[in-house]
Amino acid sequence: MTRLTLLAGASALAIVATSAGADDPELTVFTWSGFEEEGYWAGYAEEFGDSPTFTFFGEEEEAFQKLRSGFRADIGHPCPHSVDKWRQAGLIEPWDISKIPNYEFVSEFHKTADVLTDGDDVYFIPADNGATAIAYNTDEITLEQVSTLEVFNDPALAGRISLPDNPDDVFALAYLATGTTDWTKATQEDFEKAAAWLRGVHPNVRTYWIDGGELGQLMSTGEVLVSWSWNETPVQLAAEGFPVAFNRAPKEGSTIWSCGMVNLVDGPGSEDKAHAYINKWLEPAVAEYIVNEWGYGHGNEKAMEAFGEELLTEVGLGPVDVPLLPQVPMDNRLREAMIAEFEKIKAGF
Repeated sequence: MTRLTLLAGASALAIVATSAGADDPELTVFTWSGFEEEGYWAGYAEEFGDSPTFTFFGEEEEAFQKLRSGFRADIGHPCPHSVDKWRQAGLIEPWDISKIPNYEFVSEFHKTADVLTDGDDVYFIPADNGATAIAYNTDEITLEQVSTLEVFNDPALAGRISLPDNPDDVFALAYLATGTTDWTKATQEDFEKAAAWLRGVHPNVRTYWIDGGELGQLMSTGEVLVSWSWNETPVQLAAEGFPVAFNRAPKEGSTIWSCGMVNLVDGPGSEDKAHAYINKWLEPAVAEYIVNEWGYGHGNEKAMEAFGEELLTEVGLGPVDVPLLPQVPMDNRLREAMIAEFEKIKAGF
């Protein structure tokens, strides 16, 4: 691991990517903070001379509302459970796969899933994937303590835990904690049990982190000792010498997720450059970068096969012998209920 600096939390929303040239006015990428790093667009810059222009969101509902209000960009970067909602709102249009030769190397699931494709039309290109589990301070917290998700209910840790400011991630945690490992089959009773669990944990939460950079700051200073975390943050903190580890195997389970790129309707820039950016993203060089620097997996399934199990286990992508909840598309009505309920919980209701 060679990444030396963490993003400055929420302030990362204001970051503008830099390169040897200027930002490209013909390509705007609307994405999560951190994906403006040069390792993701170096191949694009070799071809076009500039980095893309980047603008950021903290979570997908924020991105949806901004796009629906008229914000324009060329490429969006949601996760699969947002695709149907964005599509129904008229925010995305199909990719021209003939302009993305590296699409050949994405997984069969992403090529055939109903929500992501529609006959010959492809709406979603997988870009990154990872795990969400327990990050913890090894100087203060034992592995036994984080062997269960009930660590978040421990009164001794009041004010020393953090959860994502993201309804999908926190409800994935709550579903696992209350015995649901497939949220596509969740009933109203399952939803209510998960919401009640989150409501019970809320008084222990110091803050709901917006992105991995913010969580990195909280854990590197020792302000937060335990967090429900993407594998990015513990991988980077451990590489920088901080006493932070990642437990993907609490007895109730952990989650896996993927996110990807969508073609936004009426993008102000170049469609050809948008397709070129996606094709360059799917190059093995980007896979090498995202695994080694971020600990995430990559949308090019063939490129991922080149990594050994030892490295993938080290960064939190290896196999685990506990239930895994895949954060795949769910019924939109359930997801809207999750979004609304999470806002109430954060407000103390």
